[in-house]
Amino acid sequence: MGQYIIKRLSYILLVFLLLSFLLFMIYHMLPVDKAAEKAREEVIANKTLNYEERYEYWKAEYGLNGTKVERYLRWLGLYPYQNGGYNGLLQGNLGTSTKYGESVIRVIREPMRNTVTINLIAAAAALGITIPLGIFCAVRRGSRRDAFIQVATIIGYSLPAFIIAIVFIWIFAVRLGWFPVSGMQTAGVTFTSSWHRLRDRLYHLALPLIVMTFCSLGGMTRYVRAAMTEALSLDCIRTARAKGLGRRTIVYSHAFRNALIPIVTLVISWLLGIFSGSLMIENIFSLDGIGRVYFEALQNKDNEIVLALQLFYVLIGLVGNLLIDVVYGMVDPRVRVSK
Repeated sequence: MGQYIIKRLSYILLVFLLLSFLLFMIYHMLPVDKAAEKAREEVIANKTLNYEERYEYWKAEYGLNGTKVERYLRWLGLYPYQNGGYNGLLQGNLGTSTKYGESVIRVIREPMRNTVTINLIAAAAALGITIPLGIFCAVRRGSRRDAFIQVATIIGYSLPAFIIAIVFIWIFAVRLGWFPVSGMQTAGVTFTSSWHRLRDRLYHLALPLIVMTFCSLGGMTRYVRAAMTEALSLDCIRTARAKGLGRRTIVYSHAFRNALIPIVTLVISWLLGIFSGSLMIENIFSLDGIGRVYFEALQNKDNEIVLALQLFYVLIGLVGNLLIDVVYGMVDPRVRVSK
């Protein structure tokens, strides 16, 4: 297992370097030159300055001089700037946002924290509902309750997330007035304690969490039901029934363990996806999340943020595949991950 993980990590490093090089070249082919913009701003503010001199100065300051390979290595932190220092990805520098004028890490830190918190709560709620519900439907396959749940999940799975969000806003915010329409806290209010601040934050996040959980129920319930239905039809389950084992033992000790392989794939892939944020939900409810930051960065041509987030998603995908393979070997002894 250890040798396999080391081997896969070396592959991940190689693929990450290749993809980072390709993405770096693509984004730096776009017609965005922050050195030229900075030099133009200075010349407009002070007419005595020479544009070409200031342009060359900012190119050296931003590390945009030299060949494209040198710029890429400088961005990684393997090639020095003009002053002889190293300040790249390996040194923890993801660049500076052209819109905010701050480091990318500082810009995305709080939105990433909000996105992970919101999605983890929604994921825990959805898994707590869908796994028992999927098992229930598989065990009682063909019953009226199973048919009703299947119809409801098909409807929920077919509706777009923004339609569900709008309907829930109209019901719970406009008609009933239970929750606020948007935002993450009450505007213009200064809280005297962290408890009141947390309670206000949860009050504003309640409706988005309900929407995100509801949007996940349809697809996940059907996925768990399909995996459990297939597991219940295995020969080992028939043997367990012939031995006279109890229903609960058969379902949870035998069938559910055989259904874990597809369920693990779904759960891990879904949990890794929480880092990308929910663009639709965050924009509808005006949440300060990473999906919204990514969308605004694309609109404002803030390539430093876009490149950093894109590489982060690439790394998450590569590590996620390794994690799925390792978990396969843990939940199913028939799977060997040592080669």
